[in-house]
Amino acid sequence: MTQTSMQKRIKRLEQHLKRENPILAASVASFRKLDRISRKLGLMDASHSFAEQVSWWPVISVLGTFSAGKSTFLNQYTGRNLQRTGNQAVDDKFTVICYGTGETTTLPGLALDTDPRFPFYQISRAIEKVAEGEGRRVDSYLQLKTCQAEALRGKILIDSPGFDADQQRNSTLLIVDHIINLSDLVLVFFDARHPEPGAMGDTLEHLVSRTIERPDAAKFLFILNQIDLTAREDNPEEVVAAWQRALAQHNLTAGRFYRIYARDMAVPVEDEQVKQRFERKRDEDLSDIEDRIRQVEVERSYRVAGVLEKNARHIEDQLVPALTSARQRWRRRTIWLSAGVFGLLTALLLFWSVQAGYWDGFRLTPVANLDRYHQLATAGAAAVLVWLLYMYLRALAGRSVLKKLTREAAASADGEALVTAFKHNLAAWWRSLAQSRPRGWHWHTRRKLKEVLAEADTLVQSLNDRYARPSGDAAQAATKD
Repeated sequence: MTQTSMQKRIKRLEQHLKRENPILAASVASFRKLDRISRKLGLMDASHSFAEQVSWWPVISVLGTFSAGKSTFLNQYTGRNLQRTGNQAVDDKFTVICYGTGETTTLPGLALDTDPRFPFYQISRAIEKVAEGEGRRVDSYLQLKTCQAEALRGKILIDSPGFDADQQRNSTLLIVDHIINLSDLVLVFFDARHPEPGAMGDTLEHLVSRTIERPDAAKFLFILNQIDLTAREDNPEEVVAAWQRALAQHNLTAGRFYRIYARDMAVPVEDEQVKQRFERKRDEDLSDIEDRIRQVEVERSYRVAGVLEKNARHIEDQLVPALTSARQRWRRRTIWLSAGVFGLLTALLLFWSVQAGYWDGFRLTPVANLDRYHQLATAGAAAVLVWLLYMYLRALAGRSVLKKLTREAAASADGEALVTAFKHNLAAWWRSLAQSRPRGWHWHTRRKLKEVLAEADTLVQSLNDRYARPSGDAAQAATKD
């Protein structure tokens, strides 16, 4: 992808946001500025942008076990028969659902892979890295569905196939993790009809245990679905308690545990009191879940501002110091390598000249006997040879540092960017190693980065002005809105 095509995509995104969310549209320019800073440092090439690393619409993902009622919930929420339902696995693709201009339309995964406005932009590249050849089969993993449902306006829903960690391929697990990282809200569904949570260790491990320590753990809602099927149990509360104990074993001891079932597909309950109790609890929990879904429309804007600030601070506080440290290692290795090689060559030259009788104690007699012109020519040639040898040793030391960075890249989230940036520094053969600052990091870059941080703060303040009115001045609120 050329820089021009990327600019066109970002421009289209900006134009759409101006219509949908003008305050958020202003942040696109800040992302562009951050892109330029990153490219000057060599951290990013012209075919990528920080703007493509954030979902510009609220993303609500629905994960869970097979037949846990995920698709039924989405059909009920949207008021459309979007997803097939059944007791067995009925869909083996991740389905992105968004507002459309007409009746339900299903589009291939390519529609998601090539559009930076959606959360799966260029996911085929990531799939290819973990499963060679699978990146070309993106249509086997993803699909896009659109329909004209009011509940979908301004947001994206993602329905996942049933989760069974024992049987997932690496590429599918990668997509699950990708969804979790990008989502503003994650609904994790479990099936109340199968109260044997202990047999689902791997699933609980991936969907529960790994979320506890996340800074955004509050975005996970754990939902025990189809709870109406336990109404005929001698002790239906024991079903819920069994699941709570299972989740507690995976360190989930805090947060809400929701109990719901479909309003229009409930099994008949003969005991009227039990029926009313189940319906009341269902309606309360469904209402809370739907309130959280509405809330992500507000949280999305703050998330984008947070991503902008996070990336800017990460460059300043993590990547630049890491690059500076790499350059310092490069300089030290160059000094030690040069000292050793030039010291050895000097010793060999002195030994040879003494043995050959060319050294009179102060100078090399063959050179001293030359006329002034030839002495200068010899000195110039020697200087060029010394410089070329030094540049070779400098490059050799740089490659050794690069080799270490490459080995460390797999274990670090920043590894690939640091390797690319250090190559960017290696290419600048004219820059002295006495300069420890990375290539592209100077007063102008630092000033631009501070501007980005200030713009992120301004964006948050604009959002606060839109939603918060501590003074309670309704007239002021109306004017600002």
